[in-house]
Amino acid sequence: MNLSDKIVAGEEKISVIGLGYVGMPIAVAFARKTKVIGFDLNENKINLYRSGSDPTKEVGDEVVKNTTVEFTADPARLKEARFHIVAVPTPVNEDHTPDLSPIKGASRILGQNLTKGSVVVFESTVYPGVTEETCVPILEKESGLICGSDFKIGYSPERINPGDQVHRLETIVKIVAGMDEETLEVVAGVYELVVEAGIYRAASIKVAEAAKVIENCQRDINIAFMNELSIIFNRLGIDTKSVLEAAGTKWNFIKFSPGLVGGHCIGIDPYYLTYKAEEAGYHSQIILAGRRINDDMGKYVAESLVKNLIKADIPVKRAKIAILGFTFKENCPDTRNTKVVDIYRELTEYGISPIVIDPQADSEEARQLYGIGFADMTDVKDMDAVIVAVAHDEFAGLGKEEIDGFFRAGSKKKVFVDLKGLFDKNAFSGGDYLYWRL
Repeated sequence: MNLSDKIVAGEEKISVIGLGYVGMPIAVAFARKTKVIGFDLNENKINLYRSGSDPTKEVGDEVVKNTTVEFTADPARLKEARFHIVAVPTPVNEDHTPDLSPIKGASRILGQNLTKGSVVVFESTVYPGVTEETCVPILEKESGLICGSDFKIGYSPERINPGDQVHRLETIVKIVAGMDEETLEVVAGVYELVVEAGIYRAASIKVAEAAKVIENCQRDINIAFMNELSIIFNRLGIDTKSVLEAAGTKWNFIKFSPGLVGGHCIGIDPYYLTYKAEEAGYHSQIILAGRRINDDMGKYVAESLVKNLIKADIPVKRAKIAILGFTFKENCPDTRNTKVVDIYRELTEYGISPIVIDPQADSEEARQLYGIGFADMTDVKDMDAVIVAVAHDEFAGLGKEEIDGFFRAGSKKKVFVDLKGLFDKNAFSGGDYLYWRL
């Protein structure tokens, strides 16, 4: 029996290293089929999982309570497994260069506990070459083992969409790659245990790394185009959403919408590819142009809000503003690399101290990362302007009367910014409203 057969039979264990928004669903999915060790350095997180609580909201408390995943913060327990999945984040530094410290750290810990005959699969999004050129030397140095003869390496890029209950690990085609044909088949065999949508065998590890990183580059560029159109049409006095709805009636029009581009994938991954391109002597033009547009959208939204305050004869300094939503996307607690913070910070430059409301967000994470505390929905009253920044269900279901109640009684003009275009423009146009959206 090869390793995948032994895993199916329950004779060998899988370890998942990094139990965040990606690693946790992977661990839980595999635990339904075989024995899984879930490892994370964060002991508080491990204790939450052990108590049956899911801070990521990706699988839910009930699933965590009933899973057979063996949660641990003890690296020595990794020695019990021979198939390892590394699912740690790959962020960027302040200067937008790749921050490989999490994946290097995971490789060091795993290397110190790696046993002969193991297969290590990385899921983290990286530029082509990281798995073989950065991670393998660390694994070899820490373990004293030789890649190829003592252990094998593979890559299978994560495609989990946080907060999305439709596109899950099981329902998305899984790309797999291995350092040789034998490893490829082992990796494919293991993932076939849980992935119902099918397995795609990539030609090489670098091909798989490149495929993943361009998926998000493509989306980033398309959204940047929509954002640029929004800026243009706003100057021309044309509603962007109406234009896109009209253009969308053509069969081959690709449907994207303008918006803030944050999170740990779309807003970050393009920098990984352009960094590697620079190393190869090529300076990206389209990818970085798109990044510049998307990175500036928070500032653009804040400036547009201020212009509307002036238009409404509302003093800008110390204006009462509420921002509804802080996470990087709807119905998800993740605040990492949220672009809503750019709106917040830009408004403070005008002497405004906005209140932020987000019933879905990880409030402790937001406080630690940004120094921002959240207010309650009941605090949204007597406002001069309200920004609906994230399409959480709680906000999308608001009625006009509820929105009316957010504003200062008797105010001649209510500035309402609907970033996601959630509400009927006609219901808020004219009268005592100044309605604005991307």
